[in-house]
Amino acid sequence: MIPQSFIHDLLNRVNIIDTIDRHISLKKSGANYVACCPFHNEKTPSFMVSPTKQFYHCFGCGAHGNVISFLIEYSGLGFVDAVEELAASVGMQVPKQQSDAKASVRSPSNEQNENAVITVQDLLTVMRTATQFYREQLKHSEKAIAYLKERGLTGETAARFGIGYAPDDWNNLATLFADYKSEKTKETLIRAGLVISGEEGKQYDRFRDRIMFPILNQKGQIIAFGGRAIGQGEPKYLNSPETDLFVKGQEIYNLFSARKAIRDAGCIIVVEGYMDVVALSQYGIDYAVATLGTSTTGNHIQKLLRQSDKIVFCFDGDNAGKKAAWRALENSLAQLTDGKTIHFLFLPEGEDPDSYVRQNGKAMFEQQIAQSIPLSEFLLLELTRDLNLQASENRAKLIRDAKPLLQLIKAPALMLMLLKRLSGMCDLDQSELKTLLQIKHAAPARMQKHIPRKQPISPYHWLILLLLFNPGYYHALDQKLVMRSDDINEELALLKFLVEFLNTRPDIVNSASTVSVLTYFQDSPHKALLEKIESEILDLDDKMDLEAEFSGALKKLQEMQRKKRMSELHNKPLSLLTDDEKRELKRLATY
Repeated sequence: MIPQSFIHDLLNRVNIIDTIDRHISLKKSGANYVACCPFHNEKTPSFMVSPTKQFYHCFGCGAHGNVISFLIEYSGLGFVDAVEELAASVGMQVPKQQSDAKASVRSPSNEQNENAVITVQDLLTVMRTATQFYREQLKHSEKAIAYLKERGLTGETAARFGIGYAPDDWNNLATLFADYKSEKTKETLIRAGLVISGEEGKQYDRFRDRIMFPILNQKGQIIAFGGRAIGQGEPKYLNSPETDLFVKGQEIYNLFSARKAIRDAGCIIVVEGYMDVVALSQYGIDYAVATLGTSTTGNHIQKLLRQSDKIVFCFDGDNAGKKAAWRALENSLAQLTDGKTIHFLFLPEGEDPDSYVRQNGKAMFEQQIAQSIPLSEFLLLELTRDLNLQASENRAKLIRDAKPLLQLIKAPALMLMLLKRLSGMCDLDQSELKTLLQIKHAAPARMQKHIPRKQPISPYHWLILLLLFNPGYYHALDQKLVMRSDDINEELALLKFLVEFLNTRPDIVNSASTVSVLTYFQDSPHKALLEKIESEILDLDDKMDLEAEFSGALKKLQEMQRKKRMSELHNKPLSLLTDDEKRELKRLATY
């Protein structure tokens, strides 16, 4: 809702060094500034900030962005709040925009709007509006308030988590949206997962008589809800369906809001339910998150390990808890690296984090965390459960069961430790055990004989890097040379994308602005590669003749195309070459 032109002006006015230095201590290092990364635990600084291009990058965890994304990631602010805070710091006024609720209303008489495409922004708008509605309904529901008080929640905690209440009616949202009868609004609500279309086209609210927990993505946007039944309703928890905004296997409840607490604690606790997260937070344990009614996936593990070097899974002590923990372990093995640890905490049977912390308090719960079981111990305990290792048959069974699990592990030091433990338990030499397990990557990297050579940088990659460093190089670019390249190559696709963008933005190409071009590509599928390449600006030598490097990359690309075309012509029988192709081949050979 904030004009892109204002964002651009704001980023030109704000100094990223000053802003970040107010939160963490930066030290000058050559042309850049460095610090220990605020987004993961480390002892050696790998977090760098570029004053010339106004972005930060961590070479440890990959965190990357501008001053706005830093405030969002570090302080847990939403996008609008981050922009407003920065604007206030330099005396700028954020332009007044139409409210979200009004912005979502479209006249049903307007045929063009009626048939307009439903955008992600449309979905986000109705999610925000519904959240406000549910929060207002909670204030007026004695039943819902009584339930939350019975669960020990305060009004302050409920407000902090944006908790609301969906009344026990079939068409609550019909009263909320003035244009509810318009086909576009109906379809938007269905696609957002708020409304269900039943038989004969009848529509009704998905969530009724439930405590509502907003689910936020990593940008702080509301993308889904978890609805907890009051009393004995079934299902006890009802999540939003998967939508264009929401994929259950990728999102984690409370991760956005808990990031600062996670950094401070050096640990993430993963629990099973929303109420567990909320209850722990009320008792001062703000570094808890939950998966959304699904098993912990590899995607979840990757996201969590980017936030902290230590994860503690907290499960009930019953069989269901043990099964959930084992699934989490299986999905963690391929994600682990040496220096990252995963632990498992099993509460007494009949207890969950919510009930345990209410009965025993913060200190006792954190004592339980300190006594949690490392992944390697849990792995071996479960594999050897009910096995008498005095019998050769049982030792053979242990090796058979361990084999598919150990083959997933890519952390060399952890693998060596497990091999030592298993070889002792099975009375085998490590070399014999490795042969049986068919392990090929057990040795640490420094012990490997063959280290693959670093691949040389491609001209596509080099051109992207220099255009990101200085968009003014666009004037020296041979666009036809780039656009006629037909390699199936991610870097070439990105280069073409970047060239097409700059072709429409003479204001950027001709500007002396230091704003990173990446600011314009926050929702682009090329974002990850752009971030990776932009981070290499931090390594550029200020003594390099970058104009000559740019020209050299173009010449290399031209030479690649010449050789490719010559190869194509040489592969054709001479008798099939046309006169024009023969002349072309001769010209290319003497180029």
